[in-house]
Amino acid sequence: MEQVETGKKKKGGRREEERKKRRERTRDIIRAVRACKTAAQERAVVRKECAAIRSSIGENDQFFRHRNLAKLMFIHMLGYPTHFGQMECLKLIADTGFPEKRIGYLGLMLLLDERQEVLMLVTNSLKQDLNHSNQYIVGLALCALGNICSAEMARDLEPEVERLLLSRDPNIKKKAALCSIRIIRKVPDLAENLMSSAASLLKEKHHGVLIAGVQLCTDLCKVSATALEYLRKSCIEGLVRTLKGISNSSYSPEYDIAGISDPFLHIRILKLMRILGQGDADSSEYMADILAQVATKTETYKNAGNAILYECVETIMGIEATSGLCVLAINVLGRFLSNRDNNIRYVALNMLMKAVTVDPQAVQRHRTIILECVKDSDASIQKRALELVFLLVNNTNAKPLTKELINYLELSNQDIKGDLTAKICSIVGKFSQEKLWYIDQMFKVLCLAGNYVKDDVWHTLIIVISNAHDLQGYCVRSLYKAFQAYREQVSLVRVAVWCIGEYGEMLVKNIRVLEVEEPMTVTESDAVDVLEASLKFHSSDITTRSMTLIALLKLSSRFPPISERIREIIIHHKGSVELELQQRAIEFNSIIQKHPDIKSSLLERMPSLDESTYTRKRAGSAQANVSVFKSDQPTLLGASLKVPNGASHIPENPLVDLLDLSSNDKPAPTSSSKDFLNNLLGIGFENQSSSVHQGVTASAGTDFLTDLLSIGEPTVHNEISVSEPLSSNQGIAAETKPASTAGIMDLLDSTEKNTSISDNQNPVDSSIIAFQSSTLKITFTLTKQTGKPQVTQIRAIFTNLSQDAYTDFVFQAAVPKFIQLHLEPASSNFLPANSNGMITQTLTATNSQHGQRPLAMRLRMSYKVNNQEKLEQGQVNNFPLEL
Repeated sequence: MEQVETGKKKKGGRREEERKKRRERTRDIIRAVRACKTAAQERAVVRKECAAIRSSIGENDQFFRHRNLAKLMFIHMLGYPTHFGQMECLKLIADTGFPEKRIGYLGLMLLLDERQEVLMLVTNSLKQDLNHSNQYIVGLALCALGNICSAEMARDLEPEVERLLLSRDPNIKKKAALCSIRIIRKVPDLAENLMSSAASLLKEKHHGVLIAGVQLCTDLCKVSATALEYLRKSCIEGLVRTLKGISNSSYSPEYDIAGISDPFLHIRILKLMRILGQGDADSSEYMADILAQVATKTETYKNAGNAILYECVETIMGIEATSGLCVLAINVLGRFLSNRDNNIRYVALNMLMKAVTVDPQAVQRHRTIILECVKDSDASIQKRALELVFLLVNNTNAKPLTKELINYLELSNQDIKGDLTAKICSIVGKFSQEKLWYIDQMFKVLCLAGNYVKDDVWHTLIIVISNAHDLQGYCVRSLYKAFQAYREQVSLVRVAVWCIGEYGEMLVKNIRVLEVEEPMTVTESDAVDVLEASLKFHSSDITTRSMTLIALLKLSSRFPPISERIREIIIHHKGSVELELQQRAIEFNSIIQKHPDIKSSLLERMPSLDESTYTRKRAGSAQANVSVFKSDQPTLLGASLKVPNGASHIPENPLVDLLDLSSNDKPAPTSSSKDFLNNLLGIGFENQSSSVHQGVTASAGTDFLTDLLSIGEPTVHNEISVSEPLSSNQGIAAETKPASTAGIMDLLDSTEKNTSISDNQNPVDSSIIAFQSSTLKITFTLTKQTGKPQVTQIRAIFTNLSQDAYTDFVFQAAVPKFIQLHLEPASSNFLPANSNGMITQTLTATNSQHGQRPLAMRLRMSYKVNNQEKLEQGQVNNFPLEL
């Protein structure tokens, strides 16, 4: 008995403790949580409190229900689960007292969202409270509905909210308007029901109701075109009148902020006017006067005034404003640029970028201060101002703006130098109409920021120099002088090395000196000194050193007296750890030492690089920043130049293919052996009349360059006879013969023994038998187009070898994806018997991988013999490799 009594006392004690726990106010648990020093202590306090709340919910304790829900809301804000208290919210909302409803609605907005299914249970309570006689309870219901309204609830309760928009109480109107915004965002179809009620709110005097009504009208215009037209016709006049009234109103302490009467209402009205005036000339004209008044009378010494002016400018730019009003808006932005606040200047630059498309001349008047913003210490303002300057450049101001930007380039910090360099190069390339000016500006950029110049920029510069024949001497002398002072700029060094290698004799002999140049004396050793210094200074840059070795090889042909010194410099790299440099050094040493008789032909000056091929490649690249070759702009190079020796292969990237540089976008070295010397060293490109006759032994299955210079031992050899360069409509003649299997054979050493002159025959201007059976023979006549090595015209000739005539003759062909094939109509569909006649058809094949993969084609011929259908198929495997 004593044990039973003791147990009852313990249970009673626990219950009493729980009751005391329930009676604790919310502030007590807040203090307990704040007193916790560790997360574990906090979890223990929360866990104990949640257990007490669950116990109270289980006992249906109505007296402490609102206090339990208040504690749950605090626990919810701490991030702990409180889903077990959701039904308590609904019970408090259904209560009749205001304090209980207030806690219930607050818990509803915090603990639930529109995705909770339990929310549907509260729809009926909301509907009752929206019709309640107590305005404060109505306000609670509107606030809750405006925060957690779902699409279903919006459709059910929209009539009650629409009715409350016409209430006499301004607080109810304001809350009903805000609730309506939520409703139309959830269900845009209900917008038309609220149009007239929303329009009536714009006539209210109470600023709170007016702001809510303006926002409701703004959202209506966004979701419904019908509402937009309705409000455009009925509300413009009232909005203009309201804006004029608050702009001219006297001091009112209730709405005054920094000396301006209700700037929030100003901004809301201006936003709505922008939507109503966009694309409507009549509405824009009606609001023009008040916009001009706001733009001129608003003070700018406080942020409130600046906010109104910014919104006014946005509105002017967004409507169909007159030119005078646009100029006024742009002048306001010009005043913003003079402000010391960086935020105001930044938003002004953003707006001016939009204004350039509206009135570029008005923005041009503020060009000076925009240029000053480029020199600002704030990086964000620098970049925005630089983008704006780029938009302002045209043919008339390109030179002065470029001069200003280049002057600042030397003083700019490292963060902006890359963007600044890219913009200058783009401006110079796009708006230059004189080669000399373009070259001078690019040289200045390379001197000041050559390490920030992208590869395609200096590639383009080399192409321009190769086509500017009168300025090549000036370029090489200018780059020689620039190298002495700016040898740390990588891009400058690369261009200088290339020019010295190509035009070294112009540097030494002072050929084509311009009047603006100062006299200078450079010896052959001085030119080689520059290249040697480049190798030492840029020892970690494999691309620069590769270009330098090529330039030294070319100077060995142009400067015979110092050829031995050049060879010693090249030999020094035979032991380089870089395989690329090691291979080049070995190959170039072999050319200098063993083959002096053909060295001049191998190392002739590179031709004018083909601009059109380069343009096509760069147009598809995401990194293209220079538009010097755009067809819609004045071009520096003029029309595409013809290759002097009429070579049939024009490389896609002249700098990569002709110089054989390492590059990220360099294609795999899959060019055929007959084009290799053209690709690597430009053989025969300088003198069209000179002839090169040599037998070339190329290994199959091994690297051509390895076999070229006696490195390695080939297993199978094919002898290729290379004829002299042909006319522009011919290619390089080649005939394949069996080769001897005797040991290692140096290609260039064998030129004297195997030299032969082949006939000027073109392998791609010949005929092949594409298909032949016992009944049908097909012959292809192949023809190349001048200047289009990837395009082959094929004339197909069909001959009937049988004794029966063919009717309804149809020819079809299929090609791989890298080939485009176009078939012209056939001459006939009747093919006579016994080869007494023929059918001809023209095909045009475009090989996008010309030089890498040959043509391939499958054939299908269908015809009728004595009204019986016949079908023949075949594959063409004997196309010349040059196709």
